[in-house]
Amino acid sequence: MSWLFFALLFWAAAWALNVRLSHSGLVRSRAGRLVVPAIFGITLLVVWEGIVRGLAVPGVILPPPSAIGARLVTELPTLWADFRQTFIKGALSGYVIGCGAAFLTAIAIDRSPFLQRGLLPVGNFVAALPIVGIAPILVMWFGFDWQSKAAVVVVMVFFPVLVNTVSGLAASDSMQRDLMATYSASYWQTLFKLRLPAAMPFIFNGLKIATTLALIGAIVAEFFGSPIVGMGFRITAEVGRLGLDMVWSEIAVAALAGSAFYGVVALIEKRVTFWHPSQRN
Repeated sequence: MSWLFFALLFWAAAWALNVRLSHSGLVRSRAGRLVVPAIFGITLLVVWEGIVRGLAVPGVILPPPSAIGARLVTELPTLWADFRQTFIKGALSGYVIGCGAAFLTAIAIDRSPFLQRGLLPVGNFVAALPIVGIAPILVMWFGFDWQSKAAVVVVMVFFPVLVNTVSGLAASDSMQRDLMATYSASYWQTLFKLRLPAAMPFIFNGLKIATTLALIGAIVAEFFGSPIVGMGFRITAEVGRLGLDMVWSEIAVAALAGSAFYGVVALIEKRVTFWHPSQRN
């Protein structure tokens, strides 16, 4: 019970410190915006460790963070191979293909009223299909290697990016479009100089949503067949062996990779849409 008491004491101290920091001027600085969530995350890990050890929770139910960290260090080569197979080959390639295809399709829809009325409703229907139903079909079509995982990711990211891009292309004001028409601007001149810049916040919103969907889709697809490497394969294999510490290590790697991927896209958005009110300090 000493572990449990220490965890509760640490939680109370961290809570008081975070409350004080939140009401101080430090929280408005860049360092303050990093310190507060860092303290909160460390507190969760310490409370997790204390509860698991204090209540003697079996490792096959919930391993402590220390055991997960030790397994993560010892199995680093295996985790790197799984990360490369799932994220770099499957998720990232599918993300690039799916987002690129969605952008080009959005331009085609914007040019064609027929596609606006015909393709978008079909797209909404396909987007509602469950991934656990699509993944095994695509695995049978494209094989058990990373190509099938990339295909699943393409299906998952295509329609969120498509819908956001189409909405963004319609976001420019009618008076602005009329002004471009008075300048005798062509469709492509209006697109690149007015409508695409105005659509960038919408496009990046879809791209950020797609970052999380890409990794989820690649991992889920590996549940239905993959080579003997990959995050989804490792999670399935270790669950069967009751190796929950390795499962949580894969989850930690996936969470870090997904957060970093989202952060990179958000950083690019800040550089590209610096003029937008949401990016101004």
